[in-house]
Amino acid sequence: MMTGYFEGIAPLAHDPGAEGLAFRHYDPDEVVLGRRMEDHLRFAVCYWHSFGWEGGDPFGGATFERPWFPNDDMGRAKAKAEAAFELFRILGVPYFTFHDHDVRPEGARLAESHARLDEMADLFEAKMAAGGPKLLWGTANLFTNRRYMAGAATNPDPDVFAYCASVVRHCMGVTHRLGGENYVLWGGREGYETLLNTDLARETEQMGRFLSLVVEHKHRIGFKGAILVEPKPQEPTKHQYDHDVATVYGLLRRFGLEGEVQVNIEQGHAILAGHSFEHEIALAGALGIFGSVDMNRNDPQSGWDTDQFPNNVADVALAYYEILRLGGFTSGGTNFDAKLRRQSLDAEDLVAAHAGAMDVCARGLKAAAALLEGGALEEARAARYAGWARSDARAMLAPGATLAQIAERAEAEDLDPQPVSGRQERLENLVNRYV
Repeated sequence: MMTGYFEGIAPLAHDPGAEGLAFRHYDPDEVVLGRRMEDHLRFAVCYWHSFGWEGGDPFGGATFERPWFPNDDMGRAKAKAEAAFELFRILGVPYFTFHDHDVRPEGARLAESHARLDEMADLFEAKMAAGGPKLLWGTANLFTNRRYMAGAATNPDPDVFAYCASVVRHCMGVTHRLGGENYVLWGGREGYETLLNTDLARETEQMGRFLSLVVEHKHRIGFKGAILVEPKPQEPTKHQYDHDVATVYGLLRRFGLEGEVQVNIEQGHAILAGHSFEHEIALAGALGIFGSVDMNRNDPQSGWDTDQFPNNVADVALAYYEILRLGGFTSGGTNFDAKLRRQSLDAEDLVAAHAGAMDVCARGLKAAAALLEGGALEEARAARYAGWARSDARAMLAPGATLAQIAERAEAEDLDPQPVSGRQERLENLVNRYV
C-alpha cells in the first residue's frame, strides 16, 4: 500500500551539481578516516516530529493536513507507516526511531494499546525485511496523556508507576523484537513544578529504582542494546531530574548504574541547560557514558526548545570532533529530532529539510575529521598540559600524596609559576580554516 504522499519525489542521490533535491555533500560511500560516511553518521529519521506532529504551537492549532491525521484509528496509523517508509526510502537513511504513541493510537485500555503496538510492529518487521531501515532505538511516550501530568516513574500515585512499568516493558520488547540497537528513556515530566507539593527525595528515589528495574529487565530478556537516558533541563516541567549530562551521571552513580546506562544528548537540550553541544558530548565521553545524539538546533532569539533542523556547519563540526575523539559511535547514531516550521506545508519540505541537514552533518564530519587528522588542535592541547608528564607532577596525583608534602615542595623550591597564554583566539582561527 502506497500513500502517494511523496508521489513524484525520487530517491535522492549524491549529486553536487544538481538543481533540485539531492545530496550535495552526503555520500554514504565516501571514506572518512577509514570508514564509510554512512557508518560514521548512522543517520536516523524520527517518527514523532516527521509524521506525528500536526504543526500546532501554544498560540494556534494544526497547520499540516496529512492523510493520516488525526491519530485515532489503526487505518490511519498504517497509512502513516507507509508514508514513513516512503520517506526512509527516498532519503536512504540506515535507521529510524519511534515512541510507541507515535506509531499507534492509544487504546481504551492498556491491553488494547499493547495489542495495537504489536500490530504495528508486524508491519514494521515486514517493511524492514523488505529493505527498510533498521531501528536505532525505540522509546515509550510517558508524558502526553494526562495521567502523566505529575510525572511517570516519579508520580505520587504508585498506580502510575506500575502503569509505566507495563508500557516500558512492552515497548522494550517490541524494540528488542525489531532489532533495536538502543532503548531510550526520556524524562518527559520527570521533575516538578513547585516544591510546595513535592517530595524531591522520594521522587528521585523512585526514578532511580525505575531505571534499575529497566536495566534488570534488559538483561532478563537478553536485549543487547544500550539503555540511554536523554537529559533535558526544562520543558515541560520547571525542574527536570535529568537536567544535563552531569546531573544524569550523578543519578547513575547514586544507584550504581553508571556501567549500565548511557546518554542520548540533544543539541537543543544542551543549549537550554546553558552548555554547548560539544561540552555535553565531551563530558559524557570523559565520564564513560556517551551513547548517541539527537541532532537539531534552537532559535537563538527564542528561549525554548524549537527543534529546528541543523544548518550551522561550524557547530556540527565541533560536535563531531568530540565524537571522533571518542572513537565514533558504537550503538548510537545521529537522530534528527527536528521538525518542520509550521508554515512548511509540502511533502517536499520534509524531504528537503532532512537532505539539507544530512549535508550539513556530512560537511561537519569531514571538517572534524580533517581537523583531527591534521593534529594541530590535539598538539596544542597536549602542549598545554605537558608539565603534568614530569615525575614530580605525577607524584602529586598519586595515591599516598598529601597536601602537606605538596605544599612543602612548593615552599622548598620557592615556586613562582607564571601564566601561559591559552591561545584561544589562535585555536579558534585554526578551527575556522576547516569549517
